[in-house]
Amino acid sequence: MQLGVIADDFTGATDIASFLVRNGMPTVQLNGVPTRDLPLTSEAVVISLKTRSCPAEMAVSQSLAALRWLQAGAVSSFISSTVPLSTAPRRATLARCWMPCWPSWVRRGR
Repeated sequence: MQLGVIADDFTGATDIASFLVRNGMPTVQLNGVPTRDLPLTSEAVVISLKTRSCPAEMAVSQSLAALRWLQAGAVSSFISSTVPLSTAPRRATLARCWMPCWPSWVRRGR
């Protein structure tokens, strides 16, 4: 896989998955962090979490679990599609590889 995306809700995950597919990247969307290895042949995988409205510690824990699953699958690039932390009820520090992802970036191939 070339690209792994971690989204903080189902709607955001569906949006980014559709942007990727529309721009020619075969994509699989998963709900939650998989509990086992999955034989994925797509170029991208989008993991949908329910972390937008949960406590910060839980959101970070679930997000890092998703990141570890993607890293174990040899994903070479990562994108986070999340609410900016400045608007979250409590600040949290996420892994350095995270960055906001907007549709215009995906269209330009970033």
